Amino acid sequence: MPGNLGRTSLKRSRNRRNPMQDYDNLPADLRRWVSSAALPWSVPSVQRTFKTALARTGDRKLALNELDRIEQKLTAKDIRTIWGRDHPNASP
Repeated sequence: MPGNLGRTSLKRSRNRRNPMQDYDNLPADLRRWVSSAALPWSVPSVQRTFKTALARTGDRKLALNELDRIEQKLTAKDIRTIWGRDHPNASP
C-alpha cells in the first residue's frame, strides 16, 4: 500500500484541504494527542470526535481520555482483521 498509513482495514478518505495547516490550527492539547496517536486520524475526524467527547464529559482531559478509549477500540478491531483473532490484543 503506498503512503505512510501502513496496512489497515479501517476506512480511509482523501483530504482535499491542507492537512498541515489544519493540524497547526488544532488546540495544543489535541495536537499533542494526535501526534502520539496510534492511528492516522484526520483533523476533521479528531475534531468531531473530541467535540462529542467534550460535550459528553464537560472536561478536556476526560475528553482526551475518551479519545484514547475510542482509539483502543478501533485498534483492537483492526488487530483482529490484520493479525487474526489469536493476537493477544484482539477484541473478542
